[in-house]
Amino acid sequence: MRRVVVTGLGAITPLGVGVRTTWNRLIAGDSGIVSVAHLSPQQQWRELTSTVAGIVPPTAWRPSDFDLPPASQRRMSRFTQYSIAAASMALAQAGWHPTAQPDLEATGVCLGSGIGNLDDLYAASVAHHTSGYRTVSPLLVPKLLINMAAGHISIQHGFRGPNHAAATACTTGAHSIGDASRFIAFGDADVMLAGGAESCIHPLAFAGFGRSRSLATGFNHDPPKACRPFDAARQGFVMAEGAAVVVLEELEHARARGANILAELKGYGCSGDAHHMTAPREDGSGAFLAMKRALKNAGVRPREVDYINAHATATQVGDAAEVAAIRSLMMGDGVEREADVTVSSTKGAMGHLLGAAGAVEAVFAIMAITENVVPPTLNLHNPSVGAAFNFVPLQAQQKKVKVSMSNSFGFGGTNASLVFSELD
Repeated sequence: MRRVVVTGLGAITPLGVGVRTTWNRLIAGDSGIVSVAHLSPQQQWRELTSTVAGIVPPTAWRPSDFDLPPASQRRMSRFTQYSIAAASMALAQAGWHPTAQPDLEATGVCLGSGIGNLDDLYAASVAHHTSGYRTVSPLLVPKLLINMAAGHISIQHGFRGPNHAAATACTTGAHSIGDASRFIAFGDADVMLAGGAESCIHPLAFAGFGRSRSLATGFNHDPPKACRPFDAARQGFVMAEGAAVVVLEELEHARARGANILAELKGYGCSGDAHHMTAPREDGSGAFLAMKRALKNAGVRPREVDYINAHATATQVGDAAEVAAIRSLMMGDGVEREADVTVSSTKGAMGHLLGAAGAVEAVFAIMAITENVVPPTLNLHNPSVGAAFNFVPLQAQQKKVKVSMSNSFGFGGTNASLVFSELD
C-alpha cells in the first residue's frame, strides 16, 4: 500500500484567513465567536434563541486576493469561494502547480460540505414564490450543488484526477481527507486536495438547529463564552463557517520533487452508530469503533497517541459519549493514568464549522505535530464528562507530539477518525 503524506495546508476560519493567522490566534486563546443579532433582516435574527456564531472576519476576507473577481463571485456560493481560497493557500505551501498533462491527470480533488450555503436557496425560493419562474437564476442549481466546490477547484487548476465530494454532515471534512488518502494509496492519484467547507450563517439554519435544541442559548450577551466543550455549563454548539484544505501526496512523489513533508496520514477509520438521527450512543461505541479502526489502519497503539483533537461540540450527551469512547480506547491499552491522555476541543475558540469542522481540526492535529504545541479548550472551568483527562483547559500547552488523532461525528450516526504522525 502506498504511503500518504501532507505537504500543504490552507484555511479560512473565524479566527482569520490563513493557517498561520488562525493557529497563532488559537494558541493565544483568542475567540472568533461573535454576536449575529445585528444582522439583517433584524426580525428574523432577533427572534432566534441563539444569536452567536463563528464568522470569517469580514475585514480579512477579500475574494479578489484569491483570483475571485466579482463576476466569479456571482457564479459561486460563499462556501465554494472559501474552498477555492483554502485550496490556493494549500497549493502554495505545497509548491504544487503542475502544468504537464500527466501531473494534472494525477492530481484530484475531494472536498465536500454538510449544508453548503442556504442564502441562495432561501432567496431564490422567496423570489420564486413571490414573482415566479423568471426570477430564478440559471446559476441557481450550480451554486447549490455540494460538489461544485471541488468542481471549481478542478476547473481553476486543470486537475483531472478523481473529483469527489462527501456530504456526511459534520463528518464531511474528515471523510473527504480519509477518502482522498485512499485514492492515493490505491494508485488512483499521486496528489489530492482534500477538505471541507461551510457557509450557512443564515436565520433558517439557526432556526432549524435551534428548534432541535442543539445550539447554545445562554451566552448571547457574551459570545466568546458560548461554546464550552467538556464543561459542566455546556449547553450546545455554536454554528460557524469556513473551509480547510490539505494537500495529500504519495510519499515517494513528494520526496522526488523535494517537497516539505509536514506529517504522514497514517490511519483512517469509519463507523456508524446505527442508533439515532442526531444523538450518539451514550457509551460512545460508534466513536470507539472509528478510532480503533483508524489506529489499526495506522499500525499505532492507542497509548502511542500524544494528542487527540476531539469532535466535542459542547453538547451534554455528545461530549460525554466521546470521552467514554476515548477512555475505553486508551485505558484498555494500558494507559495507567487518565491525566496522561491529552484531549482538547478547538471548537471553544471557533464554534462548529459543520461540514468543514473535520478538515479544520485535521489541520490543527497536523500543526500540533509540526509545532509541538497542543491547542487549548476555551471556556473549560469545570470539567464534567466522566474522566480526568488533560483537557488542556484555557491555555495551550507545549508538548512533544509525534502522533495525533482527529475525531469527527455527524448526524445520522456517521463517524470518522484520522491519525497523523511525524514521518518515520
